[in-house]
Amino acid sequence: MRQVTVLGSCGAYPEPGRACSGFAVDWDGFRLVLDLGYATLPRLLAHWPDGAPDAVVITHEHPDHCVDLHGLFRMRYYGDPGGPKLPLYCPPGVLDRIGGLEPDVDLRAVFDVHPLPGSHRLGPFDLTGLSLPHYVPNAGIRLEADGVALAYSGDTGPTPLLAALGRDADLFIVEATDRDGETGRPTRNLMTSAEAGHWAGRAGARRLMLTHFWPGNDRDAAVAAARSAFGGVVLAAEEGLTIPVGT
Repeated sequence: MRQVTVLGSCGAYPEPGRACSGFAVDWDGFRLVLDLGYATLPRLLAHWPDGAPDAVVITHEHPDHCVDLHGLFRMRYYGDPGGPKLPLYCPPGVLDRIGGLEPDVDLRAVFDVHPLPGSHRLGPFDLTGLSLPHYVPNAGIRLEADGVALAYSGDTGPTPLLAALGRDADLFIVEATDRDGETGRPTRNLMTSAEAGHWAGRAGARRLMLTHFWPGNDRDAAVAAARSAFGGVVLAAEEGLTIPVGT
């Protein structure tokens, strides 16, 4: 089984019945989490009832991408004391942010931390983390295994690095915040749906999944805007949606 399941799709804060950024990757029995924003942990536990991923990758320290990592830490620390450490791949700010919630405990008691950006061998994957423009250090993620590539932007402004990140990806998960006024800023740290489509096209990706929707935005309109710039399949991330990868 090789698939990606959406745990959460909202940016900033979750809409009713939804969650913030998070994805569960199943690959021939290997379990990988990409981001754990607000309200993603209960959905992860519904997907994997034992709550036991093989590794976690966090793109950056903003809480809509990492705050439920704290809940996973507590599950491990209090529910399975002395158990094996969980590999965690993240920029350094993530531990600082989560550590502020748990200042009396060393998070490394639970997590085996590996730095991003950078390149790592992770289970069946070659993992590459590329630094992409955002308000804080953000690592776009590229996973490659058996000739199949899966890519995820985290949060980013427009940059040619997206074409490298998503090059020939079977599935390119790209943030499409569509926040009012963002395109008029002198420094871009988020993108529109049309820009997500543009960079997926430049990457030559097979399929584009839009995510990180600003609460209240019209998702059908976002998909239509992305399709105007990208000729491949365009999907909107929806909580619980499962997409086969490499088929």
